[in-house]
Amino acid sequence: MVTSDELGNEDLAVSVADDGLVVRATIDREADRNALNQNVIGGLLDAFEFADDGEARVVVVRGAGGTFCAGGDIKSMAGAIGQGSQAYREGFAGMKDLVEAAVDTAALTVAAVEGYCLAGGMGLAGACDMVVASKEATFGFPEVDIGIFPAQALVPVMRTVDEKRAFRYLFTAEQFDASTAHEMGFTTDVVAADEFDAELDALVDDLVGPSSFMIQLGKESFYNQREMNFDEALDYMREIVTMLAMSDDAEEGFNSFL
Repeated sequence: MVTSDELGNEDLAVSVADDGLVVRATIDREADRNALNQNVIGGLLDAFEFADDGEARVVVVRGAGGTFCAGGDIKSMAGAIGQGSQAYREGFAGMKDLVEAAVDTAALTVAAVEGYCLAGGMGLAGACDMVVASKEATFGFPEVDIGIFPAQALVPVMRTVDEKRAFRYLFTAEQFDASTAHEMGFTTDVVAADEFDAELDALVDDLVGPSSFMIQLGKESFYNQREMNFDEALDYMREIVTMLAMSDDAEEGFNSFL
């Protein structure tokens, strides 16, 4: 197993463990409810890059101390006051990089959500391919209470949830529970707190079954076809399944039926 120390993550804003097929990245700022700052974003980016450089098929992202992520670090953002728009623009660039990395990594990504999942935490979880939430988890977009809009977080979130329901929470800062998040289409599974780790591990065990090639091509094509019209998507996916059918794994699978 590779640990965060071996990856050079000295500040431990994100601890990383790797057993070959699964990379587990844990935001480790419990005292700040695992708020996103540049160290956290950098640590998560390193974890996704590490997964792509190795044989990982799944990346699990979670927060230490029973809280997923309470959003961006407001104290860090306040440092840009009076420095002009470019300072804010540069400060917000990290969130864009993080969302893109979660989507673009070849491995399947799972957000393991306990406790608070707010603001930028919603964006991080929404960028992951799957979200497993504890029944005790709390979700929301508190940005409007400090005079801004959850602009970046909503980009991945709104690709999965019901728009009419989301508008209420985007503009009121009202928090909502895991059951509501599931009804909106934000979560994959909602499980009891005392079964959380077991259910998460069971899902991960299932996800590492397919080959790395199938996972990479399947995930990439899933997101690509969403941006195409119906006919383009059918033609594109025909080529994808043709490529997969030519693989050694598929040949072995076909032969098992002969």
